[in-house]
Amino acid sequence: MKTNKRLGNVFQAALMRAAFMQSFVKLHPRFMIKNPVMFTVELGTLVMLGVAGYTLLSGDTSEGAIWYNITVFAILFITVLFANFAEAIAEARGKAQAESLRRTRQDTAAKKIFPIGEMYVDEIKIVPSSQLRTGDRFVCEAGDVIPMDGEIIKGIATIDESAITGESAPVIREAGGDKSSVTGGTKVLSDKIVVKVTTEPGQTFLDKMIALVEGANRQKTPNEIALTILLASFTILFLIVCVTLKPFADYAQTPIAIAAYISLFVCLIPTTIGGLLSAIGIAGMDRALRANVIAKSGKAVETAGDVDVLLLDKTGTITIGNRKATHFHKSDSIDEKHFVQCAMLASMADETPEGKSIIELAGINPARYPVNNPRFVPFTAGTRSSGIDFDSTRIRKGAYDSIKNMVEKTGNTIPPEIIQKVKEISVNGGTPLVVSENEKVIGVIELQDVIKPGIQERFQRLRKMGVKTVMVTGDNPLTAKYIAGVAGVDDFIAEAKPEDKMNYIKQEQASGKLVAMMGDGTNDAPALAQADVGVAMNSGTQAAKEAGNMIDLDNDPTKLIEVVEIGKQLLITRGTLTTFSIANDVAKYFAIVPALFIASIPSLQALNIMHLKSPESAILSAVIFNAIIIPLLIPLALRGVQYKPIGASALLRRNLVIYGLGGVIVPFIGIKLIDMVLGVWM
Repeated sequence: MKTNKRLGNVFQAALMRAAFMQSFVKLHPRFMIKNPVMFTVELGTLVMLGVAGYTLLSGDTSEGAIWYNITVFAILFITVLFANFAEAIAEARGKAQAESLRRTRQDTAAKKIFPIGEMYVDEIKIVPSSQLRTGDRFVCEAGDVIPMDGEIIKGIATIDESAITGESAPVIREAGGDKSSVTGGTKVLSDKIVVKVTTEPGQTFLDKMIALVEGANRQKTPNEIALTILLASFTILFLIVCVTLKPFADYAQTPIAIAAYISLFVCLIPTTIGGLLSAIGIAGMDRALRANVIAKSGKAVETAGDVDVLLLDKTGTITIGNRKATHFHKSDSIDEKHFVQCAMLASMADETPEGKSIIELAGINPARYPVNNPRFVPFTAGTRSSGIDFDSTRIRKGAYDSIKNMVEKTGNTIPPEIIQKVKEISVNGGTPLVVSENEKVIGVIELQDVIKPGIQERFQRLRKMGVKTVMVTGDNPLTAKYIAGVAGVDDFIAEAKPEDKMNYIKQEQASGKLVAMMGDGTNDAPALAQADVGVAMNSGTQAAKEAGNMIDLDNDPTKLIEVVEIGKQLLITRGTLTTFSIANDVAKYFAIVPALFIASIPSLQALNIMHLKSPESAILSAVIFNAIIIPLLIPLALRGVQYKPIGASALLRRNLVIYGLGGVIVPFIGIKLIDMVLGVWM
């Protein structure tokens, strides 16, 4: 997975300082009440502050020695700070990204177009970008920074989007189609475009990104809410346990200090996962951000982890997208060697992957085939052909319709075998490039999509996750079936129209499944909105980006597979740390409960399997371990538990062994080591 360089290391000094300050700010009850587990720990800390103050001022040691109460208070206070720090460091990473984006946003000068007079002659005036409104038009030329989000309505240009995506490679945007959207803050590198504003100031894509990464719009996901309720239930349960322990202690004539009750309560409730829960959720969105995917909500990332069906475009996702020359088909009256030479000559100046593949298939080095005074004819959208002129020879290659129109103007016709071959190539999902020499058709070059290397393994990986893959293509059913079989997808939608995608998604959802899909065009918007996880390409139309709940800044359709893995990683991280936290209680129980009653009930010595030094040492060891385990697990919460597609049951067994058994063993070792240190100190 690619890492966004702007974020850098998890624990940068600046982020640490900001998170440290926020740890104190978050002590306010209005923040703490959102986390019931840690809120009760804070209340316990306040009670211990009162107890410590009372013993200090009165000298009464019936509730324990002064140093003991102050130490318990300090450890509990640090526990709350550590939990706040875990959330704050996760938020600080997002705010660092937001600050980087905020520096990108500026009040840029815009070349606004003003229609004048009845003839609507355009006049261009320089105005601040803040004055632009939806529907306004502006011009951008090479070197200009695009002042506002919009759609290109005229022209084509190369755009530097590194300010938004972090990628240095420029992209091409043009009027019409699905690659017409431009983002404010990016830079035009070549040519000239006319853009129509699609957003109001303060509502641009960049503004939304800043709000999203700062977490201002982050809401708890359904899964996170359910887990919070579960943890709150555990907290209430152990509160009742600790309260009812008082009558038993009185019956056993065992005086127990308030510090011991509070320490027992704090150690038994799931403080570890309670302190890390928010950090895990924020980190899930942050991992998506580092993969250059903007998630509009934590729910989108989490839902991606439960996806059952994945809709993927064929071109650019399953296939490379750049078609490759696979065969030369000559006309019956033409020598094959001559046709291959003409195909090579027509591609000499063609720098596209298709053009290079033609020369590669021809096996002729253009440098060793000189021509006199060549004049290369570039490809244009109007002619849909390219080629070369030299001496009295004119060679062209291009779309069938374009070459047909060109040759028929001179009275020539296309040979029947060429017409038949064009049909065959098209039916098989290929692209026919017709070649003409002096306005006479001499053959056809067959271009075919090439399946991406390793794509079969990726689909197999998704299958192991339990995700069904569906290829969406405009090809005919026969071609779609062939490519689906080679690629290894589970199903396909051929000759797909917008309503076909929509109906397929609704059908799967009606059977109780979660569906994800990607798209970039306006015609994809309904399906993106209907899907549980809709990933829109940043290069796509404004409608697509508004409809999706994720935006891929890299415009990489295969990113959807990564998004699913990020979602599963979030769920697994939350589950494993919950298992670890609850398993911790076993060791803490054996540390504290025997220590409370061992004086009055000597038989409980058998439960003191760690052989802790004294009741005070046992309680302090448990609460110290309970505090320090939170910051020790912060890197794991932020990085996430590595996901492996090994099946749900195997994954559960692995997590129970590693984090369940580990959650029992680690506290035993940690508490014993702390007790040994305290034994020397005390």
